[in-house]
Amino acid sequence: MVKHKRSNLLCALTASTMLVFGTGISQAAVTFQWATVGAPGNTADAEVMNDGTSGYGSVGHVYRISKYEVTHTQYAEFLNAVDPTGTNSLGLYNGNIGVSGISLTSGNTDGSKYVVRAGNETQPVGAVTFYNTLRFANWLHNGQGNGDTETGAYTLLGGTPVPSSANSITRNTTANVFLPSEDEWYKAAYYNPATNSYFDYATSSNTVPTAVAPPGGSNSASYSGAGGRTSVGAYTNSVSPFGTFDQTGNVWEWNETLISGTLRGIRGGSFPNGADILPASFRLIGGTPPTTQGVAIGFRVASTVPEPTSLAILALGSLALIRRRETKLDKFNHSIHDVVR
Repeated sequence: MVKHKRSNLLCALTASTMLVFGTGISQAAVTFQWATVGAPGNTADAEVMNDGTSGYGSVGHVYRISKYEVTHTQYAEFLNAVDPTGTNSLGLYNGNIGVSGISLTSGNTDGSKYVVRAGNETQPVGAVTFYNTLRFANWLHNGQGNGDTETGAYTLLGGTPVPSSANSITRNTTANVFLPSEDEWYKAAYYNPATNSYFDYATSSNTVPTAVAPPGGSNSASYSGAGGRTSVGAYTNSVSPFGTFDQTGNVWEWNETLISGTLRGIRGGSFPNGADILPASFRLIGGTPPTTQGVAIGFRVASTVPEPTSLAILALGSLALIRRRETKLDKFNHSIHDVVR
């Protein structure tokens, strides 16, 4: 029986949904299901965007991207971990996030100030600023728990909600978990490796998705108010070629690309907006202010692909932990046996 449990654990670990990057092995409070985006060095999309630009989607490396948008539950875990007293000195929470689905309850004990309202647990968090997403990525990079929010995947200077380094923030070369670049986001949403071409929509389709409540059909999405803010992955059969959900509709998603001046990119459309902003060719002209707190703007994260040796070390460490627990249990059982005897 014990051997069977070990085998199941090893399988789960090598699937890497529980993997936390950082300076050691830790139990993850927030986990992700990842889609691996391969075909490195693919050609860029020749489609001309509405802003006149083109050439998106070429990525020279293999990476992973979360299958689903970051949820209220995941973001609340982050808030309670890094701001247990609810002081909100870094502006990680705002009133619009409250509208989105997370309440700040000052009377609760430290570490449980931020509460997801019932019914919103699996919906994507909205109203996060660009800087909120970078701090979330840093926290993941640093192993969660009390992990640092100001260094790691990105270096944020100043200790203020808007970093003093705001205009020069770029991904650090050692980043393990990060906000996707525009090209990484675009490729995961639209690129079809089987044909070396791009779909118009992130539902593996070149026709406009139907605006219906989930689960919909094989080409459906939440926009024009039809589905509202839905649980992530609710449109179970409307998936991108790489296996991601909701990159068309539900909520806009930040990417890390600096478009002009201080403005950053968002992609994908959202539940209140119409069909005209859903295609791959739609790009907000000029970008979006990074301090925007729109209730229909969320994000997903991306990561490097763990080396096989890292997975092996993680698995061995976990098996060693299980063995230590088994040894303690054996000793306990022997002592109980001696007392009974």
